[in-house]
Amino acid sequence: MGYTTFTKNENYGPRKGLEGPFTYPSGRVLYYDPHEGKYWDPRTDFYLSNEEAGDVQSCIFARIKG
Repeated sequence: MGYTTFTKNENYGPRKGLEGPFTYPSGRVLYYDPHEGKYWDPRTDFYLSNEEAGDVQSCIFARIKG
């Protein structure tokens, strides 16, 4: 069994009402808003569409596969 670690982005911390921050291999940082049911990007101050969030998350699987 193998594992992969991702670098933690020290510029982002916990935010009230949001889960995260989640740092992705691309360097993108997202928070999950359980009230909205969507991921929020603090750099743009917009919620991601479900399709865009899926694309960002798929990079994790590509990184794990090698």
